[in-house]
Amino acid sequence: MSVLKVIELMGNSTISFEDAVQNVVNEASKTVKNIQSVYVKHMQVKVNGNKISEYRITAKITFGILA
Repeated sequence: MSVLKVIELMGNSTISFEDAVQNVVNEASKTVKNIQSVYVKHMQVKVNGNKISEYRITAKITFGILA
């Protein structure tokens, strides 16, 4: 039997949404083991001077806690 846990995190990047997701995974993996999936719940951008200056996401990270 597997037991999974889901946590919600927010991340950002000045490069892209994909980079923002990777940043969330990189930071989460420092303390969370067995990450299995990432669900991007919300995407948002910050705009300065009619240009995108920051990509932001809210993501749910799923990881195993019991195998």
